Amino acid sequence: MDMQEQMNFIHEIFSASLPHLGAGDDASTKKALAMLLEAGSSAGNDFRSRKLRVLDIGCGNGAPTIQLAKDIDGTILAVDNHQPYLDELRRRAKAAGVAEKIQTRLKDMHDLGPEEGVFDLVWSEGAIFITGFSAGLAAWRSMLEAGGLLAVSEMAWFRSDAPADCRRFFADAYPAMTDVGSNLAMIQACGYKEIGHFSLPESAWWDSYYDPLGARLPALREKHAADPGKMEMLAAIQTEIDLYRKYSAYYGNVFYLMQRI
Repeated sequence: MDMQEQMNFIHEIFSASLPHLGAGDDASTKKALAMLLEAGSSAGNDFRSRKLRVLDIGCGNGAPTIQLAKDIDGTILAVDNHQPYLDELRRRAKAAGVAEKIQTRLKDMHDLGPEEGVFDLVWSEGAIFITGFSAGLAAWRSMLEAGGLLAVSEMAWFRSDAPADCRRFFADAYPAMTDVGSNLAMIQACGYKEIGHFSLPESAWWDSYYDPLGARLPALREKHAADPGKMEMLAAIQTEIDLYRKYSAYYGNVFYLMQRI
């Protein structure tokens, strides 16, 4: 498969119809927002009483976007590079009664610039790995007003003694993954004050992500049984699911909450 064929197949696997396109749940989104607005408002800049301008980077099909729209007074610009995801976001926003708060834009996160404006809050769940953690933090800082808030979720090692098969898998799948302490150091180095961080519960992996995704795999295997490249990609996803079932104590997804300084 060439690169375009791979991307098309990724979008087939990670259908817009899935509840989430990565680890996450409404409760974690609500918790992160509440922590961020409470701590970020303590310096005399009360984000809780303002109409917020929010940028959601790599919004996907909009599960976190919808929850944010329910919980804030303001507007959200939701950006993704796959139009079917944005179409699904619009459908969900209308069904949830929050469509008037959300604008969507088809754009690559590497190409965000001044035309997007400056925001009170930048949000990105499970997408900063595309730019790299440090590169994303550095680039998105310029899109925040002074004292503006940033929330990202990112994979991290919880322990240094992960079993060899787990380490080998992520050495290939996501070699940039590091530990929580290293990510916190990068936050400081990129010009932010850490407000807080927390690990997503295991249920945020299973209930709205791995269980629905895993349920899609048998039909995809049957459909693409004659294509070795696609079968290899499906096998890698199954391996990832199986590894989390065995080794969730060693790694997971962490919400990092910060304020521009």
